[in-house]
Amino acid sequence: MRLLDSHCHPATALREGRIGPWIAASRAAGVEAAVAIGTDLDDWAEYRDLAAAHPDFFRHTVGLHPCHVDEGWEDKVTALSPFFADATEPVALGEIGLDHFRLPEDAAEASRVKAWQEEAFARQLALARQFGCPVVVHTRAAFADCVRLIDASGVSWSKVVFHCFAGGPDQIRELNRRGGRGSFTGTVTYPKAPLVRKALKAQGLARLMLETDSPYLAPQSVRGKENTPATLPEIATLAGEVLGLPADEVAEVSTRNARAFFGF
Repeated sequence: MRLLDSHCHPATALREGRIGPWIAASRAAGVEAAVAIGTDLDDWAEYRDLAAAHPDFFRHTVGLHPCHVDEGWEDKVTALSPFFADATEPVALGEIGLDHFRLPEDAAEASRVKAWQEEAFARQLALARQFGCPVVVHTRAAFADCVRLIDASGVSWSKVVFHCFAGGPDQIRELNRRGGRGSFTGTVTYPKAPLVRKALKAQGLARLMLETDSPYLAPQSVRGKENTPATLPEIATLAGEVLGLPADEVAEVSTRNARAFFGF
């Protein structure tokens, strides 16, 4: 099985000196490459250096995750541009977006954070348009607002992926109609996630990308444990069952799709 993990967060393994065995286990499972997804200032340079040290396995992104948008967000967004001039250039801007699930309880404070998130997202979308790069979107309890801001940004929807897609078939059809796509994690293996499986089936194979979002969202067989790209075969196998296709075909096409989307 030939696989590419289109979205992972290897910071813990990297900082604990476990990245060598982490890569080896991933390769042993058939994962030929992985995209390390940036979320804040503290991992952008780490992932750039990781991709430079392991160009045969890693690519990286930079982006300010909505849950890291705080009072100093403008300085962080300003710090993004120089990374696109590095010798080891990011393959996308992300993950960026809106998260209205994790907001302060105080209504006034929640309103302020939501406004920050929208402005930070819009500013980063403008950068993505400037650099002509793909966009990796995080959305939670904010799907319609994310769509609205992307529509307004002028970013080509063909360059947009909603990672860890958690909506239903109607929402993914809305993305697909615009030219965007969703990528799928171990949540497709969870017994209580029928809508996600319906969304996967509605999108089909042509736009499919697979990811682990590790170390989070381990698939059902190892749920509750630290996730790694080595679990990607389980996700591909379940996706094949949903689509009525061999797991090897799902792995091959999703890997090809991810390489085309990120441009490597």
